[in-house]
Amino acid sequence: MDAYLLEFANMLLRWLHVIAAVAWIGESIYFVMLDNGLKTPKDEACRKKGVFGEMWAVHGGGFYHNQKYATSPEKLPDDLHWSFWKSYTTWLSGFALFTLLYMANPSFYLVNPNSAWEWAANMTGWQANVMALLFLLGGWVVYNELCKRISPNMERDGVLSIAVAVMMVVVAYLSVHIFSGRAAFLLTGAVMATAMSANVFFWIIPGQRRMVKALKAGETPNPIDGKRGKQRSVHNTYFTLPVVLLMISNHYSFLYAHELAWVIMTLFIFAGALIRQFFVLMHSGQIKPAYPAAGVVLILISVWVAAPSSAPAGGTDVAAAGDGPSVAEVSGIINERCVTCHSREPSHPSFNSAPAGITYDSDENILNSIAQIKQVVGSNYMPLGNMTQMTDEERAVIAAWQE
Repeated sequence: MDAYLLEFANMLLRWLHVIAAVAWIGESIYFVMLDNGLKTPKDEACRKKGVFGEMWAVHGGGFYHNQKYATSPEKLPDDLHWSFWKSYTTWLSGFALFTLLYMANPSFYLVNPNSAWEWAANMTGWQANVMALLFLLGGWVVYNELCKRISPNMERDGVLSIAVAVMMVVVAYLSVHIFSGRAAFLLTGAVMATAMSANVFFWIIPGQRRMVKALKAGETPNPIDGKRGKQRSVHNTYFTLPVVLLMISNHYSFLYAHELAWVIMTLFIFAGALIRQFFVLMHSGQIKPAYPAAGVVLILISVWVAAPSSAPAGGTDVAAAGDGPSVAEVSGIINERCVTCHSREPSHPSFNSAPAGITYDSDENILNSIAQIKQVVGSNYMPLGNMTQMTDEERAVIAAWQE
């Protein structure tokens, strides 16, 4: 019953997280599109009122006329729309989900026993939890300091973009070497997601509140608040596509179980940012196909990097003679080492159902998952934490399997 309730809570939290994220990202992308698509008003009366740009649009059978004021409108309405709860709900539900799934069982999901760094491989559960929290906090602190020190007045945003890109390469490298593969991808995405939500909480909304307060007091808002809010909002839009990819990466073991997982992760982060850049420019009337083309090239490079080797991984050469291991040999190993979790009715107390819906109860299911099994077993990612004590010889048998 406990496992069932945990699974149900997982489902509800995941649903909430996805709903909030879709609402937040959709609204964010809309406002970036609106901001970049504004045209100078042709009506002189509008310009005299301080209208900086406007957009006419048609949607859902209706016509819309959006206007943006460069300084302040003549009158501020009482029902001013604010955009922040979607951001906060996304982060809070995501963190709750991370706590429920990963931090509740850190030795199982966070610790990387195969890390080349001995101290990381030997972390206890509570140490892994602390390290994960520090990783999220440290990511925000470093990113925020880069923004404040490199481009405090938004005059060096190009240099800042390069610095943030380098930071994400470092984050990807560290995450893969400290945490287990799946957690590493998730935490790298969470570093960006935390920066996005923190941008809203610490900079965008406070700046907007100061602007509204000044307008209500009959004062001129400080333009730096608007510029800084725009800077952080632009950063958020470039984080969007990479974050979405990293959050769904736990379904694809060929990404997080590879020995060069941090390189694959970095390629996808840059590909997502480049593809997003295409749409940002498109909304302002500039069609630059070189950006998505470059993104596709990076994705193709990641396909090449992630491709499994045709040669068996290291270990005992069990396929030196004959046609290699039989289905019965491989099935015996999987039944002993994997079916504890990956079955229709898992015997492991942490699972009410098979992780990711993957079951190995029958030879047919095993045969349908050959590539995935060889990948996760050969990389030592599975079994998680090697809790079922799979031996190097057994891994070599699966690696040599030519069925």
